[in-house]
Amino acid sequence: MSALHTLGVSELRARLAAGEMSPVDAVASTLDAIAARDAGVGAYLEVFADDAMARARALADSGDCRKLPLGGVPIAIKDNICVAGKRTTCASRILRDYVSPYTATAAERLQAAGAIVLGKTNLDEFAMGSSTENSALGTTRNPWDPARAPGGSSGGSAAAVAAEMAAAALGSDTGGSIRQPASFCGVVGMKPTYGRVSRYGLVAFASSLDQIGPIARSVADVALVLEAMCGHDPRDATSLSAPVDRWSERLEAGLEGMTVGVPAAFLADMDATVRAAFDAALARAREGGARIREVTLPHAAYAVAAYYIIANAEASANLARYDGVKYGHRAVVDTLYDMYTRTRDQGFGAEVKRRILLGTYVLSAGYYDAYYRQAQKVRSLIIRDFEAVFAACDLLMMPTAPTPPFRLGEKIDDPILMYLSDVYTIPVNLAGLPGISLPVGLTDGRLPVGVQLVGRALDEERVLRGAAGLERACGFHERAIG
Repeated sequence: MSALHTLGVSELRARLAAGEMSPVDAVASTLDAIAARDAGVGAYLEVFADDAMARARALADSGDCRKLPLGGVPIAIKDNICVAGKRTTCASRILRDYVSPYTATAAERLQAAGAIVLGKTNLDEFAMGSSTENSALGTTRNPWDPARAPGGSSGGSAAAVAAEMAAAALGSDTGGSIRQPASFCGVVGMKPTYGRVSRYGLVAFASSLDQIGPIARSVADVALVLEAMCGHDPRDATSLSAPVDRWSERLEAGLEGMTVGVPAAFLADMDATVRAAFDAALARAREGGARIREVTLPHAAYAVAAYYIIANAEASANLARYDGVKYGHRAVVDTLYDMYTRTRDQGFGAEVKRRILLGTYVLSAGYYDAYYRQAQKVRSLIIRDFEAVFAACDLLMMPTAPTPPFRLGEKIDDPILMYLSDVYTIPVNLAGLPGISLPVGLTDGRLPVGVQLVGRALDEERVLRGAAGLERACGFHERAIG
């Protein structure tokens, strides 16, 4: 097995553009890595080996791999993002055999930029979870320690990148589902501003929160992938028409001259090993030229409660379509009512059922005002908190998760404990802001710890530039698993 699968997006692009290697070689090396490693990781639900090699040969023959911005780069796609002619299961029994008739805009744009889709990655069912243990199609393991969770819900995508089984991957982030697994797996993951990336072709969980974003092994790699898939899409009513810049070319300035806010009071409850890594990263940020300023997010403590009302309410509406009528699993019964109820009972897992029930409850007569309306008011207050912070700061810095990667099975039977894994990421989704997680250190047990940088809406450039500066200061991207 050659070592080409170990190269990140930036280095692959440079070598491919210079004609030093072929996309056939890059894809073959990565497919060999998948064959050798994925049995112990479980990152992929399906691998498109023949299609990927055919695409690589076509790019090599045409010479497009030298001209296109992602020409020849092998990527993986979370299995709630549609690719035409391939299954889109959302890791659920109810969609186990569903084949998508179209390709999501984000994936379509990456393919147009020359990226080669290797396959679909595992996730928590319908992106509902923080450990990828809620998948109905198998458990994904953390490449740093197979007894640990890779995070979720984009655990398969993060694990594939960390285990060098893809140069980059797409995930989706509703409450931290890109950033938290990126932190757990020691890679870089970014949630763009809500509306920056089209949601067309992303299977909906909570429509006002969901956002597609990239996972890769460096900030520069994330910037390259993000550039290729951002932009307005008339097929998505929430898509923004803001210009897309060449962020990957503006990373050198780093943190110099930036004011970075730290919401110290909000960060009181974190594991001691996370605290140590975070404090060390803050010191490196200062050394990199950042001014550190303590700020407050007075309503962030209510974010988890508000999120699980809003997200579950939207999920209960979005998942009503899975009733056995038009597509997906259908129970064989005698009456229409039984078909509805049995189909959903057989098709959905326990966590999805829990969220549908909670969402239906908070939207029901007599409870809408007490729960859903109040949660939306809290969301507005959280948005104002961030606006106040960014009136005085360029970026906000927090740990990505309050703990290092936890053991598989440790939290699966305690939903509240699992939900609190996203305590630091959820406020960013409620406010629709861009956030990036990058690895900054290891615990004594050699488990990765991530730090999150958050910026103003549509200020991806400053978020990426700050993250690149912190990445250089910490040097974690130069380390290997083991």
